[in-house]
Order: sequence, then structure tokens, then C-alpha cells
Amino acid sequence: MAKRILIADDEPNIVTSLEFLMEQAGYETKVATNGQEALDLAASFRPDLVLLDIMFPAKSGYEVCQRLKGEPATRSIKVVIVSAKGRDVEVAKALELGADAYIAKPFSTRELVAKVRELLGNP
Repeated sequence: MAKRILIADDEPNIVTSLEFLMEQAGYETKVATNGQEALDLAASFRPDLVLLDIMFPAKSGYEVCQRLKGEPATRSIKVVIVSAKGRDVEVAKALELGADAYIAKPFSTRELVAKVRELLGNP
């Protein structure tokens, strides 16, 4: 069975690119376009990993990460922050809240797929 990835981003071009990239790598994907939708889909879709943007209206990616990592039912979901905010302070905050990795936009597709595979235990 294919591993599941939730793509949580509100930028259509990024979503299209990430969906294509992850599906080509053999993963099943679903898309959330805001923080609340990401939390709802994490509960129903049960992804193995979330590619999570930080900048959402209402519920930020930081809040989503903190909630996912704070709940027993979703704690084991790997979280990779994929954000245009790449300063050290943003990276440190995301990692403190439980993110498993942080990749700054624009990102290398090869680097992103390699990180996802590493976190999901795929060669």
C-alpha cells in the first residue's frame, strides 16, 4: 500500500507541483488549502507525512504542526515544513513545535523527495 502524504498549502502552483512530484514518487496524496482543513484531513485521511506551509489565514502552519504533534492520534505523522520563510528563527520555531524537517522555498525537487523518502523509511 502506498504511503500517504497530505499537502497543506494555499498556493495553487506549489500544490500542483507537490502533488505531481509526490505521485510520481509513488505516494497517495490529498490537498488541504488552509490550516483547519489540514487538521481535518489529518484526522480522516491519516497521512504518513504532511508537507506543510506556514503562512495560512486563521490557523498557521505552526499551529497545525503543534496540534498534530500534541495529539496522540496524530503524533506519529511526520511533518515537513515547506515555506518561503527560511530565516533561522522560523526554522528553529518549527523544529521546537515538533516539525521533523524544514525545507525553504524555492526548494530542490530532488532534495524534497529525498527528505520525504528518508522520513518514511523508503530507499
